[in-house]
Amino acid sequence: MAFRARGWRPPPPPLLLLLLWVTGQAAPVAGLGSDTELQIERRFVPDECPRTVRSGDFVRYHYVGTFPDGQKFDSSYDRDSTFNVFVGKGQLIAGMDQALVGMCVNERRFVKIPPKLAYGSEGVSGVIPPNSVLHFDVLLMDIWNSEDQVQIHTYFKPPSCPRTIQVSDFVRYHYNGTFLDGTLFDSSHNRMKTYDTYVGIGWLIPGMDKGLLGMCVGEKRIITIPPFLAYGEDGDGKDIPGQASLVFDVALLDLHNPKDSISIENKVVPKNCERISQSGDFLRYHYNGTLLDGTLFDSSYSRNRTFDTYIGQGYVIPGMDEGLLGVCIGEKRRIVVPPHLGYGEEGRGNIPGSAVLVFDIHVIDFHNPSDSISITSHYKPPDCSVLSKKGDYLKYHYNASLLDGTLLDSTWNLGKTYNIVLGSGQVVLGMDMGLREMCVGEKRTVIIPPHLGYGEAGVDGEVPGSAVLVFEIELLELVAGLPEGYMFIWNGEVSPNLFEEIDKDGDGEVLLEEFSEYIHAQVASGKGKLAPGFDAELIVKNMFTNQDRNGDGKVIAEEFKLKDQEAKHDEL
Repeated sequence: MAFRARGWRPPPPPLLLLLLWVTGQAAPVAGLGSDTELQIERRFVPDECPRTVRSGDFVRYHYVGTFPDGQKFDSSYDRDSTFNVFVGKGQLIAGMDQALVGMCVNERRFVKIPPKLAYGSEGVSGVIPPNSVLHFDVLLMDIWNSEDQVQIHTYFKPPSCPRTIQVSDFVRYHYNGTFLDGTLFDSSHNRMKTYDTYVGIGWLIPGMDKGLLGMCVGEKRIITIPPFLAYGEDGDGKDIPGQASLVFDVALLDLHNPKDSISIENKVVPKNCERISQSGDFLRYHYNGTLLDGTLFDSSYSRNRTFDTYIGQGYVIPGMDEGLLGVCIGEKRRIVVPPHLGYGEEGRGNIPGSAVLVFDIHVIDFHNPSDSISITSHYKPPDCSVLSKKGDYLKYHYNASLLDGTLLDSTWNLGKTYNIVLGSGQVVLGMDMGLREMCVGEKRTVIIPPHLGYGEAGVDGEVPGSAVLVFEIELLELVAGLPEGYMFIWNGEVSPNLFEEIDKDGDGEVLLEEFSEYIHAQVASGKGKLAPGFDAELIVKNMFTNQDRNGDGKVIAEEFKLKDQEAKHDEL
């Protein structure tokens, strides 16, 4: 409510009421006496009476008019409309002019007016006989004066008030609208929706435009508006009668200006900030999202999962796209987003339209899709000449963590090394890259972006999706691998009678048992070498299968061939 109707203008001066009156100077008195003097009985006086009727005030009141025998001659209740008039300006009979002075809103008075202060010896033809004593049961509903201004009473103000309403600001507020007698005529609370409007540009009645200026978000105030700054003589045509003073109990929830940009408040900035986020980066962050009045509308913490997104590419609202630029890993900041950079006039879900949003964020990690791994060597032994390469068998310890320091796994805690064949796909690609060209005893940190780690999916219950991983590695053992493509090599010259040596029983056929026994014997004697880090029996079985070209479970001399690539490194 409290909007300004199209074509609104200040009301014209009140028309003089065409009431008959006579003059008189009798002062109001308490109690009931003779019928020749004005008599006033105060039948109800409210506990609070901040203002009483004075001469020159405009009042709205209900009344019942009767003769001394109880016969009713008039009643405002029958017309379902208050009687509205200036006091002390001759618009009333003299007795009523005097009887209203000093009344409080909601006060009820019983008034006896003698003829000389009423309609005298003439009366009113057909209504009031000559020389009639008149009784009025009066209930005062409203009082104002043409010199009144908007009255403001702030009954709650938040401790922090960084900004107040200025002309052209857009606000969201709740209110209860009542008349001076306390009668409710409208309430945004009942509609469960704030009233949203610009201030100071004519969208509101003048009194509300003025009464809202200077408010803080969270502030509560009572704004009392005289009718000439509200709906004037005509009222609003529905719920508000003409010449009504209005009382608004207002709670301000939100405030912004269309010219606002986002605001950023840094809460925690890490001392070491080697890299800040840029457009195109992919971020993982936690957040609490609230309205300006502190109402929580969303939280990643409640889902126990970060919000993961690209920034600067329109994947999030414009205000967040901007507010997430330039952050460090581990940084905490508050981003305040005006609605034109948030969800606009329509809102979304449980976010009201035209709402200012406050995001308290904690950046967990970020990376760019173009990132490769990062390697930092912390220690190398004096002799670091033998470096790891594809095919080598490695034993190493590691601590695995997220960029925010959250520990994911540790071989030190398990008390055993992690063993792999480098380049065989036994670890994520980033780790495979990070273990290369490392010597035994070396310690290094390897940072792996998610596209070289566990990707968008992560590992359920262990590694979050799209997480950058940090590995602290110490290489403990390196067993040189075989040349690429080989699973077994000879360490010396190959016997020209190799098939005959394998075929011990001389039947011209080599079975798997004979083949396996021979190969293991060569490895044991140092004449041959199997690729380290793999299942030896499986290697031997694959070697036999390669020789058993017709798949009949035995190898004959015609099938048996050497893999002749290097003079000293032949493989069966």
